[in-house]
Amino acid sequence: MSGQDAATALAARAVMLWEAASAQAREDGDTDPVRIVIGLVGAPGSGKSTLAEKVVEHLQAGVDGGERCPAVVVPMDGFHLADAELERLGRRERKGAPDTFDAEGFGMLLLRARAVGPGGAPVYAPEFRREIEEPVAGAIAVTEETRVVVTEGNYLLLDSDDGPGEVAGRWSTARLQLTESWFVEVPDDVRRARLVARHAAYGLAPAAAAAKALGPDEQNARLVETTRERASLVVRLDG
Repeated sequence: MSGQDAATALAARAVMLWEAASAQAREDGDTDPVRIVIGLVGAPGSGKSTLAEKVVEHLQAGVDGGERCPAVVVPMDGFHLADAELERLGRRERKGAPDTFDAEGFGMLLLRARAVGPGGAPVYAPEFRREIEEPVAGAIAVTEETRVVVTEGNYLLLDSDDGPGEVAGRWSTARLQLTESWFVEVPDDVRRARLVARHAAYGLAPAAAAAKALGPDEQNARLVETTRERASLVVRLDG
C-alpha cells in the first residue's frame, strides 16, 4: 500500500474511532468532549513519522469531504534523554535503545493528553530536533480543541517480557493510553537504506552511517518486531 493510500484509510479509521468513543461517552452520560490517542509503532526507518504527519493532515482537512477533526502528532522521540544525561549514565553510544528515553514521562504525558474538559489548558509536549540531536521542551501543544492525538515511536507496545522488567515495564503506562495501535512496516532493505541516508544527511560519514544503521538501529528494530503481534492492525507500506 502506498503511504498516501494508507494515510487516507487510517485517517478515516481514526474518525470512526473518535465517533465511537464519543457515542459511548454520551451513552454513559458523560458530556465532556472526547479525545482519543492513536499509536503508530514500527522499527527505525519504517516511515511511521511521515505516515503520522499525513494522517493528521487528512484529519485537519476533513476526511472524504467531512468535517475537520482537530489532531496533532506527539512523537515518542521528544522523550529522548539529553546527551549529557546519557553520558552520565554511560548510555550515549546506545542512544535510541529503550532505556535512553524517559518512558515514564512519555506515559504520563499521554495520560494528560487523553483528558479533556471545558476550558482545559493546553498540554505541552517536547519535540526531538535532529539538527541538534536533542529534545526541545514545550514545542508541541495539545489544545482544548484537539480530538485525536497521534503518537508514534518504536517502543509503544513494549512489555516487561521483552527485556529487563525494570526497563521494558516502564513503557506500560504509554501503552495503556492507546485507543488503538497501528504497526507500520516496509521491506527491510528500504528501511535500512533510509536509515543510512538519514544518518549521512545529519553529518555521519558513509561508513559510520552504515555502521549505525546496521548495528544499534538494527538491534532496536529486532526488538520492535517482537511487539508486532500486540498491534491492533498492521500497515504494510510499499516503501
